[in-house]
Amino acid sequence: MAIARWNGEIIAESDKTEVVEGNHYFPLESVKAEYLRPSDTNTVCPWKGKASYYTLHVNGADNPDAAWYYPEPKSAAANIKDHVAFWNGVEVTDN
Repeated sequence: MAIARWNGEIIAESDKTEVVEGNHYFPLESVKAEYLRPSDTNTVCPWKGKASYYTLHVNGADNPDAAWYYPEPKSAAANIKDHVAFWNGVEVTDN
């Protein structure tokens, strides 16, 4: 079971993550939507496609662009469609 934590709360937990380039991508339904705020940030990966971001809002604190996802991943990354990954201080453990 992979668990993502930040600012004292569990943000996501799943036993069905996809690990890509060392990052756990959590199925969207396993992420607590109340902690996600849409961001205007986008980046591009040559083989995964265009990434969009969320700012985490937990216990009154914001972690800008700490979660990302690929709304329309390229075919090589089709397994991470509808999945979210974390960074920037979010602790992800695989128990």
